[in-house]
Amino acid sequence: MMGDCAKREPQAPLPSPLAGEGAERRRREAGEGGTFQNPSPGRSLRSRPPSPARGEGSEIAAAPGKSPMPTSRARGLRKRMTDAETKLWFALRDRRFANFKFRRQVPIGPFVADFICFETKIVVEVDGGQHADSLSDERRDRWLAANGFKVLRFWNGEVLQNLESVLTVLLETSRARAETRS
Repeated sequence: MMGDCAKREPQAPLPSPLAGEGAERRRREAGEGGTFQNPSPGRSLRSRPPSPARGEGSEIAAAPGKSPMPTSRARGLRKRMTDAETKLWFALRDRRFANFKFRRQVPIGPFVADFICFETKIVVEVDGGQHADSLSDERRDRWLAANGFKVLRFWNGEVLQNLESVLTVLLETSRARAETRS
């Protein structure tokens, strides 16, 4: 039996699914020369320029010493916001809050800010109990302050139970900083 298998002529491989569709048309267009001429040069997928790097600011992420990790981490954090962050975001988004433009889960330097207003240079952090006496939060606050940002920290409970007082503090600080920046 083994001898029969060894004597068989090799069979042509089956065409891949990509080569199957339109193969007959390509054979007809190739004609006698046997080589296929693309009827529309410059329009094939291979002749297109490569797509740009993902997202805006890719040249910043590709700069030496810069890591794209904060951006991908920020995207993940936007998808998994806490209840307190979601509640505050609905008050701040779309310039609803005194016409100040806030953004959520924004990479800034090596960190990701929960909410940020670049106009007033205010960063709002909404924290749970795990952030009490956090050394990494102190380091982040120092870095942000050195770069001209004011950090306002609120506990999850404050936002969930007394959103108005949180917004009052935020409004007073935002207006004061907007006046000094004008």
